Amino acid sequence: MLDWTDRHCRYLLRCISRHSLLYTEMVTTGAILHGRRARELHHDVTEHPLALQLGGSDPDALAECARSGAECGFDEINLNVGCPSDRVQAGRFGACLMAEPATVAACVGAMQAAVDIPVTVKTRIGIDRQDSYEHFVRFIETVAAAGCRRFIIHARAAWLQGLSPAQNRMLPPLRYDYARRLKQEHPELTVILNGGLNGLAMAQQQLPSVDGVMLGRAVYHDPYLLAKVDRCFFDDPRPPPAAERVVEMMYPYIERELSVGTPLKHMTRHMLGMFQGRPGARYWRRHLSEHAVRTAAGIEVIEQALARMHAVGHAGQGENGYHQRHG
Repeated sequence: MLDWTDRHCRYLLRCISRHSLLYTEMVTTGAILHGRRARELHHDVTEHPLALQLGGSDPDALAECARSGAECGFDEINLNVGCPSDRVQAGRFGACLMAEPATVAACVGAMQAAVDIPVTVKTRIGIDRQDSYEHFVRFIETVAAAGCRRFIIHARAAWLQGLSPAQNRMLPPLRYDYARRLKQEHPELTVILNGGLNGLAMAQQQLPSVDGVMLGRAVYHDPYLLAKVDRCFFDDPRPPPAAERVVEMMYPYIERELSVGTPLKHMTRHMLGMFQGRPGARYWRRHLSEHAVRTAAGIEVIEQALARMHAVGHAGQGENGYHQRHG
């Protein structure tokens, strides 16, 4: 999720869930190897458990980047073989690598030789018309033979020509049965299902037949969705923090970032969906969107947005109650 799951977003999500495994946005090998290593790999210690997702197709470059990721403390190195964008294809990585299973296997082997932490692969079920289960499982088996034991399956094929990245997330049909069948035939592999999972109830329905689920845009647009994850998926009996408390937990981080010149908008853009579905949520989003972009905007913008949301929300609840009482 390029430009979405940056370190500010991940810090917010970690305030909500203690146990969920978080992933970085995809980072190319070139971005790490050519002068931006510190910036690309920088993260807060509280983000763990945290996986570094890499994009690339050169085994030596990926091995070096995996080594750097391990040295920086990441808990997992993930190779993206699922992104269908034109820019990614031009760099010969992402989903187009599904046409080169031997290359992916060589990359995985080199990365595993370089680090002691898990090396995993996120992939589609196929590309273009090469989307049969037989083609999919041959790809998985080839990469697994190189030592990969954990696969995150975005259960759609990727159309490399004719569909935009957004269309590739919606139009190719979902085939959850591919992931289920893969797990049945290869119980030694860890199979994580991704794609089209719009909430926790839908995610839980899949767990009897796979080892885990990955949520992306559903969580980004409604971050507080994660509040139930620790109890439902990790058997953690502790109650989650209230949404307002999560916002307050962000204050020290935001103030620290502001002190080094990070604009407020870079952090609040990830918080717009925090009160999704609650009375006054629209006013929360509007206030942040209008005021966080201003020069020298600070914590007071968030406090004002909370106050505005609560004021409107309480008024709205009163009005709703009045209408209900009078039919």
